[in-house]
Amino acid sequence: MIPEELLLKYNAETKDFKKEESIFSEKQTAHYYYQIVNGAVKMNNFNDDGKEFIQGVFYKNQSFGEPPLFIDVKYPANAVTISDSTILALSKKDLFKLLQDNPEIHLKITQSLAKRLYYKAIIASEISSQEPAHRILRFIDYLKEDVYKVTGKHSFKVEYTRQQIADILGLRVETVIRVIKLLEKNGDVEINKRKVYR
Repeated sequence: MIPEELLLKYNAETKDFKKEESIFSEKQTAHYYYQIVNGAVKMNNFNDDGKEFIQGVFYKNQSFGEPPLFIDVKYPANAVTISDSTILALSKKDLFKLLQDNPEIHLKITQSLAKRLYYKAIIASEISSQEPAHRILRFIDYLKEDVYKVTGKHSFKVEYTRQQIADILGLRVETVIRVIKLLEKNGDVEINKRKVYR
């Protein structure tokens, strides 16, 4: 997203986190822009029964948790590492200075936030009205075509686990496992060493 050298120039700190370590919690005030150098982070909530709902999973070079910085609200979800991770943290004040000095970066941030809004709208629609197979394919195609811009049949490796897909789409993990096997049988996906390719 933002070049690492630019973040460091504007006083970003490099922070190391262990797997399953909390970066911030729901209802905390946002003070930093976070960008992943290595590792992976999930943003999640839990319902009253303790069931996890994953809002999104973020990987190397992706940022997360920015919206509250721009509108002065508290975080709507938790951010937790799903592997050992190295993350750059830039204070809100320094981020705004960086964006003022670099309008092309400001535009990229705006585009990224717009993509996430689009994704949320699509997922909300899929969860409310579509069959599990359609939901899963639509989610994977969104990642392949809109996020990672990958072309070619079975060229995109899905980094999400079956459990994460279930938590994002509001499905049971058993349903996701069954549907992915069916999608493989129909030629919609390919499974190689337990990884799904679309």
